[in-house]
Amino acid sequence: MATQRDFEKGIEVVASGKTTKIADPGALGLFSFASTTFILSCYNIGARGITHPNVVLGMAVACGGLAQLLAGMWEFPKGNTFGATAFTSYGAFWISYALILLPGTGVIAAYGDNAAELESALGIYLMAWFIITTLFFVGALRKSVAFIALFFCLLTTFFLLGLAPLTGVKALGTAGGGVGILTAFIAFYIGLSVILSNEEDPIFKLPVGAFPKRY
Repeated sequence: MATQRDFEKGIEVVASGKTTKIADPGALGLFSFASTTFILSCYNIGARGITHPNVVLGMAVACGGLAQLLAGMWEFPKGNTFGATAFTSYGAFWISYALILLPGTGVIAAYGDNAAELESALGIYLMAWFIITTLFFVGALRKSVAFIALFFCLLTTFFLLGLAPLTGVKALGTAGGGVGILTAFIAFYIGLSVILSNEEDPIFKLPVGAFPKRY
């Protein structure tokens, strides 16, 4: 007959990870980020004549936001500080971006007819994420060529998108959308490489240019 101590030992074993395995949440986070970024970037370049980005709100909340946030939480027990911080941060970014655009929050309406003030506020908001992404870029320098390319393109995207409202040069926003599409496809590529690398018998594998550990 099982005793209370046996039950406690069972919990300790599970908690230690000896009888359970957390699947790699990286692909979920990367695909969620990539798909939402791709959609918004298409809007930013004016694809199909689209000028209102509001359709991306559902993706920003559920996919880029919630799914990526969950991926970040699952990276914590795996001991991946970089992945946990990045996925959680960008999940929060997408949720915050959606809250800005949602009419019910009143964020946009609060500026009334003062379009210049709104543009400045959005510019500063995007530049803050440019700074954050630059820090992630530094952290990615010893990970792989693919991650370096991803964060370099992403910081360039934020820089161009932030500069556009601050300078009033709309072409910068269009350029940011173009770089954003490239960023999305790099994230798709890395996400697929994660899935394939975790398969027991993959058809093929995608190289990401990982760097060997120095110690």
